[in-house]
Amino acid sequence: MSSDRTPDAYDNDPAKEPLGQRLYDNWLLLMIAGIVIMGVIYTGWGLWEITSMPTAELP
Repeated sequence: MSSDRTPDAYDNDPAKEPLGQRLYDNWLLLMIAGIVIMGVIYTGWGLWEITSMPTAELP
């Protein structure tokens, strides 16, 4: 039986898929990464704002 596959066609074998494709197909990983990245950026931004504020002069 001859093979009628094109050279760039992928089987259902996940090991043949590129790493980026496997990461983008995993919706749970993308959701967790989005929440973690958002939390780290906003927490870092908030800490930077707090540490860079000048000291307030009390009346």
